[in-house]
Amino acid sequence: MDIICLDFEASGLGTSSYPIEVAWRDAGSGEQDSFLIDPQSVPGWTHWDEVAEGIHGLAREELHDQGVTAAAACWRLNRALEGKMVYCDALEFDHFWMRRLYDAAQMRPLFQLRGLEVLLSAVQRQRFLDAIECQDRNHRALDDVADLISALQYAYQKA
Repeated sequence: MDIICLDFEASGLGTSSYPIEVAWRDAGSGEQDSFLIDPQSVPGWTHWDEVAEGIHGLAREELHDQGVTAAAACWRLNRALEGKMVYCDALEFDHFWMRRLYDAAQMRPLFQLRGLEVLLSAVQRQRFLDAIECQDRNHRALDDVADLISALQYAYQKA
């Protein structure tokens, strides 16, 4: 399967939230990357939802200590994904956080982001959703892209 999946984790779900982690994986080659994003690298990125912290298990201190700047995150994504079509399971949210990241860095993505639903027939979409529902997701970006790829493989095999 030659599909690249991407996932963002964020500081919350509101309009003042921002990306705190991103990961992608190429289902064909197994190539992948994952990294934290330091919100201190962007003025105004101050919103913090403690519920989101609990879901992700990431504290702000970890982001400050281990995260890369917004510009470094964009550069890293562009270098790896330039010219490619990349898929996510929550396009509205992932596109929002991708835009927020690239706007903060005053850059533009060199890849296209699409929703996974465009890859699936109605039957495959239901099988995909069934597989996702059975997963015990821990809401970390790299684990989530692995779960997406696993669910896609299940949907394609059973269709």
